[in-house]
Amino acid sequence: MQVVTDINSDTFKSKTGVGLGSFDGLHIGHMALINTLVSECRLNGLDSVVFTFKNHPESMLSKNAVSPLITLNDHKTRLLESTGLDYLCYQEFDEAFSKLEPDEFIKEVLLNKLNARLIVVGFNYRFGHKGRGDAEYLKKRGEEWGFRVIVVPPLSVDNEVVSSTLIRKYIMEGKIDRVFQLLGRHFSLSGKVVSGKRIGRTLGFPTANITAHPDMVVPANGVYITKTRVNGNWLNGVTNVGNAPTIRNENLFSIETHLLDWDFDEELYGTPIEVCFITKLRGERKFENVEALKKQVEEDIQKARLYWDVLK
Repeated sequence: MQVVTDINSDTFKSKTGVGLGSFDGLHIGHMALINTLVSECRLNGLDSVVFTFKNHPESMLSKNAVSPLITLNDHKTRLLESTGLDYLCYQEFDEAFSKLEPDEFIKEVLLNKLNARLIVVGFNYRFGHKGRGDAEYLKKRGEEWGFRVIVVPPLSVDNEVVSSTLIRKYIMEGKIDRVFQLLGRHFSLSGKVVSGKRIGRTLGFPTANITAHPDMVVPANGVYITKTRVNGNWLNGVTNVGNAPTIRNENLFSIETHLLDWDFDEELYGTPIEVCFITKLRGERKFENVEALKKQVEEDIQKARLYWDVLK
């Protein structure tokens, strides 16, 4: 898969099929769209292209708070590499792009720059200045200007239409099991291990602490069974998200992972890790004293070990 960030009229000399959308999360609905695109392109001898944005359109259009992201671009790129996609195009969503009328977008971007003969979109796709274009408008222009349009219908799980908004809501509520069903993979946070106050180490449970990217959505405060990628290896663990009220006086938020069966004498500071949230064990609470906290952490770790023992 080739990643393209500077698109001009000479970039795509072969005819293409193009999937359109913001694709925040790359959830099971998005993947259904992309799989349809790749399959149809192979069948018809077209290069498959996903055209999306470097920055979420909300970041420029919204006057209110911008919705946090489910997946950052580097992670999105890694996930799409396994789909068989030929090209991934990242477009900067700036003021000039936002003011393109629907017909300008179709002519200048889809036809002239991307050389599109097939367009694949979701049922609720909108485009052009102030969202004046939609899937039906695209189909109408396709009939007039000579390209085919496939509209992928909504995908539902247990009577809920899968969407990034819904997944974001469940992440913030800590309903990680439901997130897995809608996302099609475990939600994860990545970051470099940073130095904390080493309180976990003094309690006998050393942790690898990360600071989440400021644009990312973060799970509700609580304790989770997790799987963490360290130097290419996936390790079982328990992660606390929150303020650790029993041992901290200040309101200091942290994401702390205790890795099971890991030699913590190995220096991890500065090492990039990825923490996948598997299931939630409990909410965060303040204990009467440190001994009560230690007892609960021991129980959390035992539950995590039992969880992973089933898979051995």
